[in-house]
Amino acid sequence: MQKFQIGENEQGQRFDKYLKKLLSEGSSGFIYKMLRKKNITLNGKKADGSEKLRLGDEVKLFLSEETFSKLSAPVQERKKYPLIPLDILYEDEDILVINKPVGMLSQKAEQKDVSANEYILGYLLDQNQITDETLKTFHPSICNRLDRNTSGLLIAGKSLKGLQDMARQLNDRSIEKYYLCLVKGKISEARTIEGRLSKEKEKNQVKISKSDQGDQGKYIKTAYRPVKNFSIECQEEFTLLEVHLITGRSHQIRAHLASIGHPIVGDRKYGDPKINARFLKKYQISFQLLHASHMRFPDGRMLKAPLSREFQNVVKDLEKLSSV
Repeated sequence: MQKFQIGENEQGQRFDKYLKKLLSEGSSGFIYKMLRKKNITLNGKKADGSEKLRLGDEVKLFLSEETFSKLSAPVQERKKYPLIPLDILYEDEDILVINKPVGMLSQKAEQKDVSANEYILGYLLDQNQITDETLKTFHPSICNRLDRNTSGLLIAGKSLKGLQDMARQLNDRSIEKYYLCLVKGKISEARTIEGRLSKEKEKNQVKISKSDQGDQGKYIKTAYRPVKNFSIECQEEFTLLEVHLITGRSHQIRAHLASIGHPIVGDRKYGDPKINARFLKKYQISFQLLHASHMRFPDGRMLKAPLSREFQNVVKDLEKLSSV
């Protein structure tokens, strides 16, 4: 017989979902059969799996050790999560915030991928904040997404409370998200732009249309203000922008700015190929200069992530060229 007590990260979910995590190698049919036969009980009573688990609930499985070992993922065979240095900007008992570097996936695109999720799990395991056993029924996970080649603030929920709180605040937009980016052309004043975004799945790109064009895609709203203008030789101009992402859609900032004639430098999907080629040759920049720089939480807390060294070097050089 195996006995488990429901903790903070398991409470609130349906009993059958919990059992499917605990007995990950077992079929749904087997689990419901064990419930009917009272070989699996909740607080000493028969259950049908639809019950919502509460903190302190007791789960008993009247299974042989051989059967339980076969149906639950063995600890010694569980995936080993990679351990790498993370740029941790903030951490408490519920959330962890890192400064994600360019090139790191937020979440897996394919099964073979290693993403920020795996790196964060590796860190939490190394710090003994989670164990292989607790991973059977709860996985800490990231709460917001950044494109692979966008750097900056990435939030992970370490606990169920952390995941739920961040999901709610991100969905209702009570967390304000700001980005820094370098764009083509001169922008002299702050502005808020609106539009409609639709996705072209085959190209993994999005298309922007004006907000008054009916229901052509999802509504988007982007605000920005110029931080610094750069005027260099041949009258070429660039602007360092601070962008307030009011709605959060895939590729929103990149496509929205490109649609008004100010593509982000280095952006291979929506950018200017000639400018991208020059920045690649001069600065070895092969990614969009877009960085999730700071967030303001409902309680007034502000988290900031410094620019990458590559982004800083470009800005410093453009400042020198502008002053010549």
